[in-house]
Amino acid sequence: MQTVSFFHNVLIMFSKRSSGILLHPTSLPGQFGSGDFGSNSFKFIDWLASAGQGDWQMLPLGEVGPGNSPYMSNSAFAGNVLMIDLEELAQLGWLDANELQPHPGFKAERVDYVLVVPYRMERLRLAAQRFFAKRNAKDRAAYTEFCRAEKHWLDDYALFKAIGEHQQGRMWCEWPAELLKRDAHALHEASQLYAVEIDFWKFCQWCFARQWLALKQYANEKSVRIIGDVPIFVAHHSADVWAHQDLFELDENGHTVAVAGVPPDYFSKTGQLWGNPLYRWDVHEQSGYAWWIARLEHALRFFDLVRVDHFRGFASYWSVPANELTAINGQWLPGPGEKIFEAFQRALGKLPIIAEDLGMITPDVIELRDKFNLPGMRILQFAFGEDESNYFLPHHYVANSVAYTGTHDNDTSVGWWHTASDREREFMLRYLKCDDEEINWKMIEALSGSVANTVIFPLQDVIGLGSEHRMNFPGTSVGNWEWRFSWEQLLDQDTARLEELTTLHKRNPRQE
Repeated sequence: MQTVSFFHNVLIMFSKRSSGILLHPTSLPGQFGSGDFGSNSFKFIDWLASAGQGDWQMLPLGEVGPGNSPYMSNSAFAGNVLMIDLEELAQLGWLDANELQPHPGFKAERVDYVLVVPYRMERLRLAAQRFFAKRNAKDRAAYTEFCRAEKHWLDDYALFKAIGEHQQGRMWCEWPAELLKRDAHALHEASQLYAVEIDFWKFCQWCFARQWLALKQYANEKSVRIIGDVPIFVAHHSADVWAHQDLFELDENGHTVAVAGVPPDYFSKTGQLWGNPLYRWDVHEQSGYAWWIARLEHALRFFDLVRVDHFRGFASYWSVPANELTAINGQWLPGPGEKIFEAFQRALGKLPIIAEDLGMITPDVIELRDKFNLPGMRILQFAFGEDESNYFLPHHYVANSVAYTGTHDNDTSVGWWHTASDREREFMLRYLKCDDEEINWKMIEALSGSVANTVIFPLQDVIGLGSEHRMNFPGTSVGNWEWRFSWEQLLDQDTARLEELTTLHKRNPRQE
């Protein structure tokens, strides 16, 4: 009942007007090659409060997958260990000061994963060795309790990671048959043989969880809510698919039969071929959607609200044969629909979920969203390609929606403006009754004054950055998820301007 009461309180807050910033933690400043849960993340929360903001939205916090994508994690439950604050580990005595010298090749403006991954992993291994060697009773008790509480996913995840290390990075469907098929004797042998490696991965997840929850608590104390992101699909090479093969569309050897994607759309003429395995929704239904409930419950312990990516996939999803090279030759198949959300409500109460309802949206998707009173998304960059009937124009907004200038998949607003057609630019200037100076602020002002209860701005738009600072180019596999900002880019006048605007439009959670 406590969980349900908390969700109810969050939903009361969600009905109020608020304003927030979209920024992934890896984009924060910091001396160790990428943003993390260290002092700069607390400083960012302080900045959000000073700018009148009540929400911090981010991308999925799971481990990055191919192309460094946070949407292709090898676990739906585990956190990205690259975000662990190394300085805190040093304060606990698990790292030495001389081990925190930054790599000379680190870049302040980009995450160079080729350098960052080995640097951070080497130090995490050193910290784990010292933690287990020192055997501090208080720390060890906290670690043991974490392993007990998270056993339902942590054991499979740590074993998956340990076996993967000794299989030289081969996909799990290429492992020896007894491990692929999860033979009980083989798994027991592996857990004994790789015990040290298993402990290392559990230690990392413990560090991730306790650091993150401390950061979230600090944010909440500053009247900042954390909005997370739950991808609808999981990566094929993941602990979840390996441990629950019956829940996914696989052949007898663990290979995908059909994969996820979307048909041709605004972002790509050939669609997007994501490659994730599809769910056997009938098997999920037979279990009462137990795996999905556990996943959502886990997410809602880490976030105050969650954006469910590709919400339309619950109504119907695009199924592409696994041997296709593009997403063109797929078909729509029915998703679980309202049955899964009814299961969520029975288990968790009312749901603090944002429905990512972008792309090819059909009436059944809208019906599903509205049946459970979930706010959808409105993107201002999409508003000016047609006429006054465009769904994304602010005069069509409803209170129960979350409006963005753009998302992580869009260009920055300044970049979009410079590549927009003459017709789009003329329409926007006429619609907003403005000139083309500081176009990013004109768009921010339009959303802030709208009826949407929640508005979110990518930090790039507050700073006024161009296309070279965008986070992701959909349909491409290199150069994404790397952008970082510096404190020098956040000017005092922009902070004051955002705070004034937010307060004027009754979105500041700290105002009377």
